[in-house]
Amino acid sequence: MYIKYLQLINFRNYKELNIELNKNINVFIGNNAQGKTNILESIYYCSIGKSPRTNKDKELINWNGKEAYIKLYVSKDRIDKKIEIKIFKEGKKGVNVNSIKVNKISDLMGVFNVVMFSPEDLKIVKESPSHRRKFLDIELCKLSKKYYFNLVQYNKVLNERNVVLRKWDKKNLDMLQVYDEQLAKYGAYIVKTRDHYVKKLTEKGIIIHKNITSGSENIEFNYITGVKSIDNSEEEILNLLENNRLKDFEKRITSFGPHRDDFSIKINGVDTRSYGSQGQQRTSVLTIKFASLEIIKETIGEYPVLLLDDVLSELDSNRQKYILNSISDIQTFITCTGIEDIKNNLKKDSQLFVVEKGFVNRI
Repeated sequence: MYIKYLQLINFRNYKELNIELNKNINVFIGNNAQGKTNILESIYYCSIGKSPRTNKDKELINWNGKEAYIKLYVSKDRIDKKIEIKIFKEGKKGVNVNSIKVNKISDLMGVFNVVMFSPEDLKIVKESPSHRRKFLDIELCKLSKKYYFNLVQYNKVLNERNVVLRKWDKKNLDMLQVYDEQLAKYGAYIVKTRDHYVKKLTEKGIIIHKNITSGSENIEFNYITGVKSIDNSEEEILNLLENNRLKDFEKRITSFGPHRDDFSIKINGVDTRSYGSQGQQRTSVLTIKFASLEIIKETIGEYPVLLLDDVLSELDSNRQKYILNSISDIQTFITCTGIEDIKNNLKKDSQLFVVEKGFVNRI
């Protein structure tokens, strides 16, 4: 899978951009705030219909434009795809794939896959469980429409249950039974699917991490949930929701479920979030991202596009070399402020671009 061509109109600081892309490595060089990351953002947006940087689509529209437009031509093993997205100021968007309107974002998922690695991804290791849950949910939604459906339904029922907890009297706690049964049903699927994915992360990640660290470190991921038996998760979730109703009413929020779950990251048996060095934390994220690449390849039969946003310059030479030697079959987009930091490890068939104030030129 690779992108042949990208067109942007009134997207961020690009009034208009038309660019043919290398099927191997594309490097975008320029000072900060010139528009390098905006290119990667537009590509990511075509994968899941959301930006990795903002929840407000209208922020993607150029100040002088009424709407933004993205067009990607994607070459795939089975059939090429043309993805077109219009983003309107009122917050709506229109999506077409091969000139056919896509009515639901779930129908866009899986059409074109990317894995993105940016400095913000350190939050997966360093910050709250919500960042790790978000990572799992995005990756699983890309791979499974069924997971996307169950996640949307779970969150909808969860919000409705929380409204009941905030507004109703204790006498009406029995009315939560319907919500609890639905949460248990959707939640069980989420827990089982996440647990399986985290096991896959460990399976792929162990090899990747050893290669990155020259065999000096072992990495392990473990899904953390209140469910003791994954096989009986629906029954367990229902029982725990029922047993916690009074507590939930007093706190006015649902205290148990996959919306509270997490996964741990350990290097040589030590928790990386609490005790890992900054280098170990950065390498953990790198392992997670490259393991995700392998899981996608194993699931759909071809590699996704890889987006590396301003991360190579912060890695030492060995880690740079590992990345650039590992992407021979993967179309990769790299942003950096200067080529000097990475040129020694860059392959000859790479295409270099200079980005300045919303203009892109080949070099």
